[in-house]
Amino acid sequence: MNKIRILGAVAALSLTLAACGASTDSDSAESGKSGKLRIKFVINGNLGDRSFFDSAYAGLKKTEKDLGYSLKVVELGSDRTKWSSGFEDAASGDDYDVLAAGTVDTVGFISKLAPEYPDKKFWLFDGSVDYTGKSGCSNKCANVYSVTFKQNEAAYLAGFLADKLVAAKALPGSGGNGKVGVIGGVQIPVIEDFVIGFKAGFKAAGGNPSSGVLVQYVGGDNPFGDPAKGKQIASAMYGQGAELVWPVAGSSGLGAFESAVAAKRYTFGVDSDQFKTLTDASQRQTVVTSILKNAGNALYLAAKANKAGTLAYGKPAAVGLAENGVGYVDNANFDKLVPAAVRTELEAQAAKVKSGAVKVPSAF
Repeated sequence: MNKIRILGAVAALSLTLAACGASTDSDSAESGKSGKLRIKFVINGNLGDRSFFDSAYAGLKKTEKDLGYSLKVVELGSDRTKWSSGFEDAASGDDYDVLAAGTVDTVGFISKLAPEYPDKKFWLFDGSVDYTGKSGCSNKCANVYSVTFKQNEAAYLAGFLADKLVAAKALPGSGGNGKVGVIGGVQIPVIEDFVIGFKAGFKAAGGNPSSGVLVQYVGGDNPFGDPAKGKQIASAMYGQGAELVWPVAGSSGLGAFESAVAAKRYTFGVDSDQFKTLTDASQRQTVVTSILKNAGNALYLAAKANKAGTLAYGKPAAVGLAENGVGYVDNANFDKLVPAAVRTELEAQAAKVKSGAVKVPSAF
């Protein structure tokens, strides 16, 4: 049975959700003919990435089962020119009490729309509006809950583990050259936070990130939805001697798992437990661990606090290892591929990050 080693307590995240004052009322209360609170999840992309959006969706689906919410999903696709009108159409409807959206790409849309619909609530995950009112949000986003993730903390553990594995030649077929790869979707702060954290962990484990960590970005018009480009980049990295590649690029990263099978090398997953979400058995076996950004968990706890009337609107929240906002997967494949001594070292590093003894650098 898989187990996910999420570091920290759910209760800590619950406290974060309700912290720091601001409006905490559920103005929308029981709405619609069903009497259920209604969430509209507007996706600037599509479900099926087996990663970030799917993680968020799973958490919101859980609110239906456990908390009595109703959920409607609107997928806007990868054409960015349609996002603005898509969000405007979604917000103008009277079929929701809470509009949920994710990623920094949606900050501008939420900042514009929230003041126009003050009787509605807006949840923004993996991005934050400007609550000062200086940049959009004429009402200082008093009806917006924003939660960001300390992905640099989990990425630090990924880098630490990566170096320990290649230095020990622990992976089957290891060449022992000490190289690993990171594929980013596009060079923006949230992705750079992954890269910076990874390099810091790699260095802390004794590696040289300048020569040992290969970094490349998908870029283009669809940086988080181009698996073919992800496969191309991963194949090039494996060709340069990378023993494992970590794609941080949404569904573009799916191509890396295909490449890993062909190269007989390894990967890390991202955002969701990709050992579970990948459907190809051979690709799943390449996944040493997955670095989790628990979007679904954060949204579920937000829904729970919102229903109780304790969710803090008008202030940002940030969650990391200590708040169960990020973590890594420890399952049977992890136990098979990672030596016990390395697992112990990784746990010790995680404890230091969680306690604050290790301060992980960030792009923010």
